[in-house]
Amino acid sequence: VQLVESGGGLVQAGGSLRLSCAASGQTFSSAAIGWFRQAPGKERVFVAGIRWSGGRPYYANSVKGRFTISRDNAKNTVYLQMNSLESEDTAVYYCAQDPTGVVIAPHRYDSWGQGTQVTVSS
Repeated sequence: VQLVESGGGLVQAGGSLRLSCAASGQTFSSAAIGWFRQAPGKERVFVAGIRWSGGRPYYANSVKGRFTISRDNAKNTVYLQMNSLESEDTAVYYCAQDPTGVVIAPHRYDSWGQGTQVTVSS
């Protein structure tokens, strides 16, 4: 599967952005798509995830109540709606696929996009 992120940019604190992750190639209904982010000098961390087949989404505590992950299976696209952005959200955001559908096990994600930069100014 190939994954392409888009939608990043510069936004003021308190603002919103919507990221998109378009998948092409072989996808599996049992797979999950996750969003991760990596801030400068820090490790890449899980942000949110959802299975292509539906079910509950999963979020990191730091984004609960502010970010919403959703999917459009007809478009093979997963979105990350980010509201009430904070300077701490500044990072490169990546989407990735977990073919096993576990969602919350970062080591299971084996296909990654190139990332999109999100910068939140305070």
